Amino acid sequence: MGKLDGKIALVTGASKGIGAGIALSLASEGAAVAVNYHSDRAGADRVVEKIKVAGGKAISVQGNVTSSEEIDRFFNETEKQLGNVDILVNNAGVFVWLPLQDVNEKEFHRQFDTNVLGLLLASKRAAKQFGEKGGCIINIGSVASTLTPPTASIYAATKCAVDGITRVLAKELGPRNIRVNSINPGVIDTEGARAMDAYEQVANAMKTLTPLGRTGMPEDIGLIAAFLASDEARWLTGEIILGSGGLR
Repeated sequence: MGKLDGKIALVTGASKGIGAGIALSLASEGAAVAVNYHSDRAGADRVVEKIKVAGGKAISVQGNVTSSEEIDRFFNETEKQLGNVDILVNNAGVFVWLPLQDVNEKEFHRQFDTNVLGLLLASKRAAKQFGEKGGCIINIGSVASTLTPPTASIYAATKCAVDGITRVLAKELGPRNIRVNSINPGVIDTEGARAMDAYEQVANAMKTLTPLGRTGMPEDIGLIAAFLASDEARWLTGEIILGSGGLR
């Protein structure tokens, strides 16, 4: 038996990278998983197929987290096919490194709309649906909120907001038996990270600063998420866990 048997999880932005790793880990512990994607249907379907091949249950659900209407739609589809959601993982996020002279309104709103507003809207929908039974919200922040690297002013600001929202919602929703925690990854070896022009240079530099001496893998974050979603973490809320191999 898995620690999440009978649970229904919805993971936003789960067609690849950290989101896919989380979806796979939740499924391996027995949860039925809705794999949300915005545009990469093929990637989401691959994650679903991996879960099914391993004996789990999963569906893919399309929708942009910046739209309340689309969030309603993919929550409704999840409930129709799998049942009422018990676990929400707010993983959908975007980033780009920009020096100050290149900061602009369009990029500011793009990152804040997805990384902050999307998280709030999805959490609002989940909290409404959890009802009396309560539930679990896991936010995906970033070590960037504390490391504050150069050229990450917008991205780091969004992840500082995630830290604050996590603690606020933990207090606000705790009386309703809804736990809210955040995982703040360090450098994780994902498709998105590898698409950066200077990925290898940055990854190698971060390895030297990371006590465990390597970059993280999506499944490293998935294992933490599975723990936070389980009853083993029933006394944890408002926590911000650095999933960074000791990088801080």
